[in-house]
Formats: sequence, structure tokens, C-alpha cells
Amino acid sequence: MTKQALVVRGGWDGHMPVETTNFFIPFLEENGFDVRVEEGTPVYADTAFMDTVDLIVQINTMNTIENDEFQGLQRAVLGGAGLAGWHGGIADSYRNNADYLHMIGGQFAHHAGKDPAERTGEQSDNYIPYTVHITEYGKTHPITAGIDDFDLVTEQYWVLSDEYNDVLATTTQEVRPWDAWHRPVTAPAIWTRQWGEGRIFVSAPGHRLEIVESQPVRTIIERGLLWAAR
Repeated sequence: MTKQALVVRGGWDGHMPVETTNFFIPFLEENGFDVRVEEGTPVYADTAFMDTVDLIVQINTMNTIENDEFQGLQRAVLGGAGLAGWHGGIADSYRNNADYLHMIGGQFAHHAGKDPAERTGEQSDNYIPYTVHITEYGKTHPITAGIDDFDLVTEQYWVLSDEYNDVLATTTQEVRPWDAWHRPVTAPAIWTRQWGEGRIFVSAPGHRLEIVESQPVRTIIERGLLWAAR
């Protein structure tokens, strides 16, 4: 039986919303999904269509959402549609909507940068080496089982979150002379959340195409999409 996936993308072009979602569309199709792509959020207010959706893949960074659109999105998730995404496309989407932040369970707050003396004004100023640590719970979860801790050189998200998240992996912001904080800070890097009848999957790693293409990030996202789907 064919399942319905909805890809909603947009916002800041630096996160490559078109390229990164296009990368996963063939995977969804190979796994039995009919995929509809929308370049914005008005579709969320289409109740008749949203009632048919099994999986929402959202990559829409630093944007806004109208109340009727959010209500449609929330209604779909509460009713059992999965919601999945990566990086700012899901964890920094709609700062104007507290209920959205409550549903997702994590909001981007900061990404550490290089030594100020090394910065050039490019995105790469915020690409630093760090480790993603799989939690004990993550070692048993179908999304991250069999995956070891891994290293990345990209944006390291400091995420504001709550204890309702099921955290599959974490990452720790270290203490450096030029930063404002004075002890290491650990934040979720990959998490899931049950919201009503719906499942939510978030991967903080996923800044650009080269990150979502890399292993094991690609495998984690692919597994997360399938896990979240109704």
C-alpha cells in the first residue's frame, strides 16, 4: 500500500533545503511513499490533504507560520502523521510560535565558532570538529542501533530542550577562552518525541548537503524517516 509523504521546504538558502530534501526523495519513493513537495507552509492548512499524510519531512529554516497552518500541522501530528527533519529546518523553523517549539522539543540557540582570529565572514566560521555521542538508550533504538560515536566538522548545535525528549545522541560544547560559558554544556543531537499519536524525529546534524550525504548521518536520517512515518 502506497504511503503519502509531504516535503515542506524553504527558508534560509544556506541550509540547502531543496538539495538536501531532493537527496532523500528517491529513498522515500523506494520505500513505498508517494511524495508531494511544497515550497512553503500553506499546505498545512489543507485539512483534506493533511488527513492523508503519513510522513511530513520539513526543512524550513528561520521562517514564520500562520496560525491556521500551524494548527493544521499540529492536528496532523496529533492524529498520527510522523514529522521528521534535520538541523535548522526543523529545530529553528518558526521562532514566532511557542506551540511549535513545544511540539518539536528543541530549539536551536547557538553554534560555536572558530577562534575569532581565524574567522573570515563565511559560513565556515562556524564549522568546528566535534563528536556525536550515542546514548545508552540510542544504542537500543532502531534509528541508531549499531552506530558508534562519530565525529563531524560542521555546525555544532546548542539546543534548548526538555526532558520529554527521547535522546538518542548528544554533543558537548567545550569551554574555550573566547566563549561566554564557563563549563562544558551537553545538548541533544538526535532525538525523538511522541506527540499525540504522531512520532517526531530530529537530527541536529544536517547543515548542508555534504553533511546529510555523509555516513552515518545519512543512515540515521533514513532510519528516522521510516521510524517516524505512520
